Amino acid sequence: IRALLLCSCLGLLRPGGGQPFLRLRPSPSDNLPVKDIVEHPDPEYDPKEQDLDERTLRKKLGSHFDPGFMAVAVPVPGNASGAEAAAAGRGRAALPAELRRLEVGHPQGPRLKVGKKARRKVLQWLWAYTYCPVLYTWKDLGVRFWPRYIKEGNCFAEKSCSLPEGMFCKPVKSVTKTFLRWHCQGWSSQKYCTWIPVQYPLISECKCSC
Repeated sequence: IRALLLCSCLGLLRPGGGQPFLRLRPSPSDNLPVKDIVEHPDPEYDPKEQDLDERTLRKKLGSHFDPGFMAVAVPVPGNASGAEAAAAGRGRAALPAELRRLEVGHPQGPRLKVGKKARRKVLQWLWAYTYCPVLYTWKDLGVRFWPRYIKEGNCFAEKSCSLPEGMFCKPVKSVTKTFLRWHCQGWSSQKYCTWIPVQYPLISECKCSC
C-alpha cells in the first residue's frame, strides 16, 4: 500500500531565497507515520493573523474537516501508556474469526479435547500476543498547516507479537485526510502565499508481520 503526502505545486528551494518544501514521493506504508517536514525557519513565510481566520479556513476546507482526527486548538493529551492503551484496545476488540476457528492441539497430532472455558482462555492468551492495535497520539504540524493538530496513528511495537518471538506489528492499511497547507511562491517582496489543500496519510490498520 502506498501513501502519498501530495503537496501539489510545492517547488524546491529557489536560488537566492524562498520557502523550501519537500517534494515527497509515494512510499511504502512501512514508512508511516509521516516524518516531520523540514520547514524554512524564517517567520516571514508563516501565515499572518489575518490568514488564520477559523471561519474562512473551515469554509475553505469544507467537508474535509474531520474533528475526530483534526484539532484547531491544542488537544488534551491522554494519560495511558502505550502498553495500557494496547491492553484497553484489545479488551474492546472482538476475537478475530481466524482465532475463533482455531483448533487447539498440535497441527500434525490429534485434536485436544478441552472445555469451552479452557479453550477460550487459550485463544485469549494467543490474542494477547498477536493483537496489533493502532495507537493514536496528537501531533503538532506547525502553523503552516490548518488545522494545526492531527491525530496520528502508530503501530504498537514495544514487544514482539508472535510466539516464538520475531514478528512485530506493522502498518498494512492507511487513509488520507485533507488539510490546508500554507504555500509561498517567489521570494522577498515578490512572493505570493495562499492556503492549498494537501492529503496527509495516516495508519489505519496494523498486523503482526515479519
